[in-house]
Amino acid sequence: FGGTGSPVLLSHATGFHAHCWEPVAHALNSHHHVVGLDHRGYGDAETVDPATMTWDQYGLDALAAARDLYAEHNEPIIGIGHSMGGKMAWSLAASQPERVQALVLMAPDGFPETKDIGTKPYEVPAIMGLIKYVLPKYLVRKSIEPAFAEADALNDALVNRYFDMLRAPGVRGAILNRSNQTIYTDPVPRLKAIKAPTLLIWGEQDQMIPSTNAQSYANVLSNSTTVLIPKLGHLLQEEQPEKGLTAVIQFLDSH
Repeated sequence: FGGTGSPVLLSHATGFHAHCWEPVAHALNSHHHVVGLDHRGYGDAETVDPATMTWDQYGLDALAAARDLYAEHNEPIIGIGHSMGGKMAWSLAASQPERVQALVLMAPDGFPETKDIGTKPYEVPAIMGLIKYVLPKYLVRKSIEPAFAEADALNDALVNRYFDMLRAPGVRGAILNRSNQTIYTDPVPRLKAIKAPTLLIWGEQDQMIPSTNAQSYANVLSNSTTVLIPKLGHLLQEEQPEKGLTAVIQFLDSH
């Protein structure tokens, strides 16, 4: 995305790509050098074997991107992540605290209830294997609708973008593979290792990762601020990005 100033690394959610960050990047690149990470298999990233598109590999990819950005600027980065990308961002800050100066976590994944630790979050029905071969656009729209608080915000252009992305080679197989391999783990020891000041930002009507999770993170992180935005769902940076941008810019300016 370009720009000059402190380095910012953007990490997207499952089923997304770096271009979903365009409203955020354009608002930040007057004061920051903004880089959007396309996780392998998504967006402009090289198409790879779905078997290599794992949670662990995504974490390594984020680590490599952060190292490159850190080396280029010789200063710690600002990590911004949404959903799965939020988990990648906070995992990076936990494993490499000296390379991350601040975090913005938008509805981050990775904080299960205590009773669920060690279990699979969901079982993928066998019939879902069909999406590797057949993907009606209607199904894409229906799968995205719960991520928006206002159904009208999901326009045809957005549906077409998700539809095209999901048809890229390997992407649907990778989503199924990750769903089947995922096991809930205890995030608390890793979150306690994070030193960077952190902004937790959530849509109050998030149906995918409920906003009540913000308190779970706040109870563990040593330095965090929570912003809940009314009448927004899971896709904060796409449904009404201007609602969250003010809080993000104020937070980064203060850190």
